[in-house]
Parts: sequence; C-alpha cells; structure tokens
Amino acid sequence: MEPTELIGRSGPHGIDKNLTRYGDTEFSRYLRRAFLASAGYDGEDLNRPVIGIADTSSDYNTCHRDMPPLVEGVRRGVDQAGVLALVFPTISLAETLLSPTSMLFRNLMAMGTEEMIRSQPMDGVVLLGGCDKTVPAQLMAAVSAGVPAISVVTGAMRTGSWRGERLGACTDCRRYWLRHRAGEIDREEIGEIEQALCSTGGTCMVMGTASTMACLTATLGLMLPGGATPLSGSGDRLRQAVMTGRRIVELAKGGEDPLKFLNKASFDNAATVLAALGGSTNAVIHLIAIARRAGVALTLEDIHEAARETPVLVNCKPVGTGYMEDFHKAGGLPVLWKALESRLDPGAVNVNGVTLGEFLADTPQPADWQNTIGTLENPIGPPGGLVVLRGSLAPDGALIKRAAAAMDRQRHRGPAAVFESPDDVAARIDDPKLGLTPDHVLVMRNAGPVAMGMPEAGSLPIPAYLARKGVVDMVRVSDARMSGTAYGTVVLHCCPEAAAGGPLALVRDGDEIELDVENRRLDLCVPAEEQARRKVEYAPPPTPERGWRRLYAEHVLPAHLGADLDFL
Repeated sequence: MEPTELIGRSGPHGIDKNLTRYGDTEFSRYLRRAFLASAGYDGEDLNRPVIGIADTSSDYNTCHRDMPPLVEGVRRGVDQAGVLALVFPTISLAETLLSPTSMLFRNLMAMGTEEMIRSQPMDGVVLLGGCDKTVPAQLMAAVSAGVPAISVVTGAMRTGSWRGERLGACTDCRRYWLRHRAGEIDREEIGEIEQALCSTGGTCMVMGTASTMACLTATLGLMLPGGATPLSGSGDRLRQAVMTGRRIVELAKGGEDPLKFLNKASFDNAATVLAALGGSTNAVIHLIAIARRAGVALTLEDIHEAARETPVLVNCKPVGTGYMEDFHKAGGLPVLWKALESRLDPGAVNVNGVTLGEFLADTPQPADWQNTIGTLENPIGPPGGLVVLRGSLAPDGALIKRAAAAMDRQRHRGPAAVFESPDDVAARIDDPKLGLTPDHVLVMRNAGPVAMGMPEAGSLPIPAYLARKGVVDMVRVSDARMSGTAYGTVVLHCCPEAAAGGPLALVRDGDEIELDVENRRLDLCVPAEEQARRKVEYAPPPTPERGWRRLYAEHVLPAHLGADLDFL
C-alpha cells in the first residue's frame, strides 16, 4: 500500500509527521531517518505510514502481565496491512500499587498520552490498557489528540478456587476480608485465599471498573464490538489484537478520529449499558470526563435517568453471582446489546465501520438456557441500580449503587460518626470507645479530588466489634470513591467535597443524617443557620507544596463534572 493511498488528508504523514524543530525541515527529516537506521529501518520501512502502539506494560501492573503478546498481535495486524508499527510506552496505572490512589494520576496519564500522540510521528494509534484508570485516561487523551484511535484491553482474569468455591478479585477479596475481620476466618485461611484470588494475569474478573470501562468503550464505538469480554491470555483476546491492528490502518486511511464516533447518542447508549451491567460507580466520573473532552453534554441526571429506566441484565458480581468468563461464554457485550436493542440508538457507529443497528441484525438474543444475560422482560435485577442523590449534604450530587446496597438501609436516619480522612478511619474505626452502633452513619471527608485525588476509600470497613456481632452493612457517606468491585449502602462522590467547603466539611459527631434512596435525598439534619455558623469557622486543608499534586489540587474539577483538569 502506497503512503498516499493510506492518508486521505493533506499535510505530512508517516515518519515526516510532527518533525523535530531544528529550523531546517529537510535536516529534521534527514536526521530522523539517520537515527531510525540504527534500529534497522530502511527507506522502504520509512516511506510507509506509521501506526503508534501505546504499551502500558509494567512490572507494577500485574493486570497487564499478558500485554506483550497483545502488542505483538497488534503489530502483526498493522504489518499485514503494509504499514509500519512503532511501539511506545506511557505511564501505567496499577490500581493496588499507587499511593494514595491511581485516580490522582488518571489526568496525568491522559496528559502524557495525549502529548506523546501529538508529538511523535503517527497516523493512527492503538491504545493498550486494561487496569481501571488506564482506559479512561487513554480515551480522554485520544479525544483531545484528534488522531484515529482504537482501544484494546488486556481482558479479565480467570476465576480462582478455594476449598471448592470459585473466587474472583476483588468482590470476593472484600467478602472474605470482612469475614476475617469478623473472626470467622483465621490468618492462615486468609493467607490461603490471598494466594487463590488472582489466578492469572488480567483485570478483575467481576463487573468492576476495568470490565465496566471495557464494555463502555466498545459501546462508545472506540473498540471492536467483540473486544470487551475475551479473557486475558486467551486466543480470543489475541485475535482481537490482530483485528485491531488491521482496522486502525483503515481508520487512518480515512482520517477517522474519535470525534466521528462520540456524540450524544453514543454516550446515551453507554449510560444505558452501564445500568444494564450493574456497572462500576467510577464509570460515571470517567464517562462525564470523556464526554466533556468530546464536547458532549452528559450529566449526572442523564446517567440517573438511564439507570431509572434500565434493569440490570448481567449476572455478574458484585450485583449478581457470576464472573466475566461467564458473561463472555454467554455471548458477551454483543448479546447484551441485543437484549437492550429497543433502548439503544441504532445509528451509533463503531470503529468497525458499521452502525449498531447493522451489527445487531446478525446478533442472537440471550439464550434461554443460561441465566447470565437477562432480557428486558426477564431481567437479573430491577431498574434503578444507580441513583443520583441530592440534598443539603450533597447539593451538587452524590451517587449510590442501589443494586449492591442492603434494602433495609436505603431509608435510614442516624447519628453521624465523623472521620477526617482515610487515615483517620484506619486509626480509629475499630476503637470500641467510639461506641458505634449499626444505626450510626459513618462519615468520611477530605477524600475528594482536591483533598487527595479521590481514593477508593468510600466503602469504609464495618467496625470489627460490630462485624463480630454479625453486622455486614452500615450507611457510609463520603466524598471518596469506592471500587467497582465493592458493595454495601455506600454514598459516594458527595459534591461539593469537604476540601472545597462543601457541606460534608460541616458535619459533626452526633448530627443526624437522613438517607432516602427512593426519593433521592441525602440531608444533614442541622438547621441552616447552624450550618452557616460552622461554615464561617471552616478552614480548608493546605494546598500541596509542589509538583503534580499541587497542579492537580489547584485545577481539578469536581466529581460531578468528571474530575478532569479545568484547562483540559
């Protein structure tokens, strides 16, 4: 294929794109080729168009353990199309190995990835990610960079086993840890479980953030339709990589950047799929951030309305009982789309070049014999799995995953027990002197975007002395996030956050807090004049002194606007 045949728009392309500035264009081209010769490239190579492959392999990111073969698969597909593939690294965000939270670095990864796409020579890019924040960061970057792009994910792990029971990270991690805190499982047993939970490379094998974002990326149109659910290390997963390598060449030929696929219809489809998945609350923040980059007006209310009308159709933990491998075997995301066909906009276009309606014409309905993917007539769970709350404690919104919360806690009024940070929770939650009861509302603040990057600390642990008495859920309220694998009556993303002077900063021990999920209310039951008096006394936490954390704290938007940086 001739370079001019590939690129349908004017301007430099291939290795001549984004030239280094030496004040002499021909010298820049000459020097670039001289150095690439040292890597074994000759004129035939360098006269071809270029596809970049963003590789987020890292020893710190075990979810991406099986990524090297994916890189080679994409390269093979690009090579088959007669185009040059060049692999480049970016930041890799490992969910469990970053302090204080990977979310603090999502925007940094998005910035870095965008700049590498913009500044290096490439006519299209394949973004290889998987672990929770890597995929949204890459999508944010791709939208802003304006270069043809496709996402490929590593895929989920296979399930493990302990004493005959299937195990999956990380919903089962939390379930067994709660039992360990309650004294039901001893140290030796929890050590055995620790070794069995993550049996292979790949992302969490439940409907956590990684699996949710994979499904939403394909629904938005930026991943091949079959790419969301194949397991890590499988032949299915590797074939997706090769097909993606071939397809990105066609997108580059037409100059089809992500904005071709991202519009209000595609985001509305994604919100509906999020609800049907019983998906991660984190996806709400990511979807809004990506939409804002794309110039699409997507709000908390849009997501609430989609959830209000859409039942849960996927039987996958933490909302159901199954795992991602079950979802994949049942037909995966395409079969879920088919079950939702009447609720989705059929005109949305995928990077495979066809509309959703055209694709679904040949897609089967969920099979009667399996209970993994339900139908609108016979769902796995009722509508309203995600609920946006408002009230005096969260005037700009808060979020609860009702599908994973205890029914008897969804209307509750109780006294607040206030914790100043995740570290304060860790230090005091098990202290019997606090006198906590199951009726207390556990309140944690100073864990929002401005305060510390918004860690997954919102699912506060049940006090050990209550857990030993059989208490498995309490109402918990914070400006933090929680893992998509978590469950419980947990109110998240309270906006404005405490560090920005939100009402959460004004709560004191013993204040009554009222939660009414059905009526979408979260209220601090303290007179307005008292709240005003407390606000005068409030002093915000100090801004970090230097570096990324200072830039982030000074420029991050609130959660209900996607927690992107204001200048991006």
